[in-house]
Amino acid sequence: MRRAFLQRAALVGVSAGLASCGFKLRTSRDFAFTRIAITPHPGDALAQELRRSFGDAVHVLAADEPLTQAQLVLSLGNELREKVVVGVNSAGQVREFQLRLRVQLHLRNAQGKGLMEGVEILQQRDISFNESAVLAKEAEEILLYRDMQTDIVQQILRRLSTVQASQL
Repeated sequence: MRRAFLQRAALVGVSAGLASCGFKLRTSRDFAFTRIAITPHPGDALAQELRRSFGDAVHVLAADEPLTQAQLVLSLGNELREKVVVGVNSAGQVREFQLRLRVQLHLRNAQGKGLMEGVEILQQRDISFNESAVLAKEAEEILLYRDMQTDIVQQILRRLSTVQASQL
């Protein structure tokens, strides 16, 4: 009996603590717009993942639909993947790379007014290099780029969720 009481008291205490700190489970995003165009179409992997991430919440215009039907037009430009040497050993052999993924955003409403102009999002990850495990490191590099791409898509969605109906 006492053990059950202590468990319930602990559960209530943890629940109250989480509620007071502002913790909230992630829900679907609410956008002030219902139609968006993403250019270029189909675009790189980043643009395609962004289209998929809207789900049913927002209609993403297809390539054959005119841009005039969109409430917002998002242009993804200069998607650049870089691999920079950041560490070498005493013999001059590469030991560490830094992977970077950059993308520029331009967002305008249906009237052509710029809401976000030239915003650059950058993600970077460090990766060690070992000559004896080249294939494994290539696979790791692909996974890191995919992870950076997902992070950038989430950042774009957060920025788009701040667009207000008065800006449309």
